[in-house]
Amino acid sequence: MSRMSRRLVILTEIIAPYRIPVFNALARHAGLDLHVIFLAETDETLRQWRVYKDEIFFSHQVLPSWRWRAGKNSFLINRGLWSTLNKVSPEVIICGGYNYAASWESLLWARRHRVPFVLWSESNGHDARGGRSWVESLKTYFLRHCDRFVVPGKASFEYLKTLGSPAESILTAPNAVDNSLFAARAENTRLHAPEFREKLGLPFRFILFVGRLVPEKGVFDLLDAYAKLESSLRSEVGLVFAGDGASKEELTQRAKRIGPGAVHFPGFVQREDLAGLYALAETLVLPTHSDPWGLVVNEAMACGLPIIVSSVAGCSGDLVEDGWNGYVVPPRDAEKLSVAIDSLVRQPELEQQMSTRSSERIRNHSPEACADGLAAAAISAATEARCIP
Repeated sequence: MSRMSRRLVILTEIIAPYRIPVFNALARHAGLDLHVIFLAETDETLRQWRVYKDEIFFSHQVLPSWRWRAGKNSFLINRGLWSTLNKVSPEVIICGGYNYAASWESLLWARRHRVPFVLWSESNGHDARGGRSWVESLKTYFLRHCDRFVVPGKASFEYLKTLGSPAESILTAPNAVDNSLFAARAENTRLHAPEFREKLGLPFRFILFVGRLVPEKGVFDLLDAYAKLESSLRSEVGLVFAGDGASKEELTQRAKRIGPGAVHFPGFVQREDLAGLYALAETLVLPTHSDPWGLVVNEAMACGLPIIVSSVAGCSGDLVEDGWNGYVVPPRDAEKLSVAIDSLVRQPELEQQMSTRSSERIRNHSPEACADGLAAAAISAATEARCIP
């Protein structure tokens, strides 16, 4: 480690596959000595992601944990965080969120040891998890004790400003996935399209949803929008729901009532096949009612897909320009969603233009760009702290 390197600890929930390339890039950043503390390896109750440990090239550890889920609420308790921070002795902490006991413990440790504390937050004004007065009070208290903030995009930036955080203290680290990996695998799938279609039982043309099959993701809105398409169009274009969740059985039963048309449920699809789905789809549709970001949009754009997204998705203001590389529609509006789908799939030339534009725009949302934003937040917080007597 260089004498000039600052010891940076990032505290985050799980080993998410999209974070690994970001942390790998950050670990290579001059001036920082990175150590990542994960609160758990994964959350099998919500996600079936594989944990790609062989791709990790940064210093890290997973804290012992206990998770308890009650309805939609998840409680994660860790032990050993305080002693770990004492051992690592960070000069800056970046904390991913404020809704875990460990988040508050790390904030207390930072205040006690006069260490700059940066909140990495994806929350926005449309987040359905907010709204309760006592939660908002705790959130405001937490924010008042942070030295810097780092956000993925415009929606989170504006939300923090409404909570009283000064604009000059908020930096942006654009949310990212491994664009190169997705683009390469998509291209490979296009070269072997018949085999891949047969493997997953896909229609020749289809629109695609990727995510949890739950009402808040807008899956029933999408099914209704598909049913509103003209029957001749449904005969040509299918609908694919890639994912799993509590609403899968109800969706399946409702889908059987739609005819003509083809609605497919390939189940949860791991990264190895996900790029292939994007490669062959006409468009990705994310009609969510609430979403801090929506990284499936990044993945789909890296594979060259036009996007139809609801206006409350955190990514919509940064990644999707209405009429340019897709469409932005109101949430819970199956009629407007159907019109957007109809417009896109009926115009192959427009679809190709939007595809090219998606590929262009997503280049600025790379793991390296995200790492640069995190590094800037850490370094600026540490520099300011050293200037304060």
